[in-house]
Amino acid sequence: MNQSSIYHGLILGAFCLGFGLVLALTNALTVNDIAARTMEDRQNSLAAVIPDSIHDNNPVTDTVTLKDRDGEDLTVYRAKKGNEVTGVAYEISGIGYAGQIKLMLGVGADGRVLGVRALAHKETPGLGDKIEIKKGDWITRFTGLRIGNPPIEKWKVKKDGGQFDQFSGATITPRGVVGAIREGLVFFDKHKEQMTQPNTPQTDNEVR
Repeated sequence: MNQSSIYHGLILGAFCLGFGLVLALTNALTVNDIAARTMEDRQNSLAAVIPDSIHDNNPVTDTVTLKDRDGEDLTVYRAKKGNEVTGVAYEISGIGYAGQIKLMLGVGADGRVLGVRALAHKETPGLGDKIEIKKGDWITRFTGLRIGNPPIEKWKVKKDGGQFDQFSGATITPRGVVGAIREGLVFFDKHKEQMTQPNTPQTDNEVR
């Protein structure tokens, strides 16, 4: 009985060791591909909200880290021409009908919206998914605007007394997006100096 237990234990141990080696090898073979795909996805997201014409650097690798209002690290991607910061981009989020909506917001050095794109959401197909650029041009209507144009109190959907259209049959989704963009622009106004200094060191300042 003891010999049988030892035998089965050795077989099980060999199986676990072999499985572990396979996982380690698979990870080693795919880690570079995953990193390259992640970099490519990030570049595509930034290209959609930062025009090529305003920078000669690679914003993906030119970053500064700030603290968001929840105390979490927020990576700010910076566009430069020469040594001058011409724009920045960072992720923002709002709450839609089906949960969190993640967006990439591009902001010019003057505080104007350069572009906004949806990164991830679970909104209802045919209704809330109209925040996607491939579903319509609604998300492009923020380009060129800033806090003050319109006034901050107008950064709401029309149903709430603001300036921006909601979707027919879907108000919660655009409400969440407009609110996220508004807060993203407020974040920029509060941290403009840190974001736009050419060689600003990373900081732990928190949005209040």
